[in-house]
Amino acid sequence: MKVVNIQEKLGLFQDHWSPKIIGSLNGQDVKLAKLKGEFVWHDHAEEDELFMVIKGSLTIEFRDRTEIINEGEMIIVPRGVEHRPIAEEEVHVLLFEPSAIKHTGDVQNEMTVATYDRI
Repeated sequence: MKVVNIQEKLGLFQDHWSPKIIGSLNGQDVKLAKLKGEFVWHDHAEEDELFMVIKGSLTIEFRDRTEIINEGEMIIVPRGVEHRPIAEEEVHVLLFEPSAIKHTGDVQNEMTVATYDRI
């Protein structure tokens, strides 16, 4: 057991759309990410995904609506729901998702992260 300082961990990287693992429990990973710009439309067929905004404001587009998640708020995207995160300014998020999740679902492009760094 060790205390994890979220702000300290966020200071260890600058890249966008490349989540970093800061902990694991019960087959789930806790990740931090910095987001800026538009991500790719994707879904996760078998996994739910939790986004908690630590800093900034994150927009998540769904095919039928748009949600805005502000600092201190979270949203759970259910498995199979197509979505696209957008960050007009840099946003810091905490992600909670299964360890086996694919970063961009079945979509493969230049934003896809094959393996996550642990920091």
